[in-house]
Amino acid sequence: MSSHLLSQILSGVQVLLGVGLIVLVLMHSGKDAGLSGMLNPGGSSYGGTAVMERNLTRLTILVAIVFTANVIALGFLL
Repeated sequence: MSSHLLSQILSGVQVLLGVGLIVLVLMHSGKDAGLSGMLNPGGSSYGGTAVMERNLTRLTILVAIVFTANVIALGFLL
C-alpha cells in the first residue's frame, strides 16, 4: 500500500471522526440542554439517562483519542 493511498484513507477517516466528534460533543452540552434534557425534559436525570450520559462521555473520549492518534499518523505521513 503506497503512502499516498494511506494518507488519503486516513484523511477520509479524519473527516468522519471530526464530524462524529462534533455530534457527540453537541449531544451532551450544558445542564438540561444535552441528551438528558432532550430525553427527560424538566425531570431529574435518574435511571437510564444517567447511564446514557456516562456512556456518551466514554464514547466521546474514545473518539477523541482515535481522532488524536489519526492526526499524529497523518502528521508522519504528510
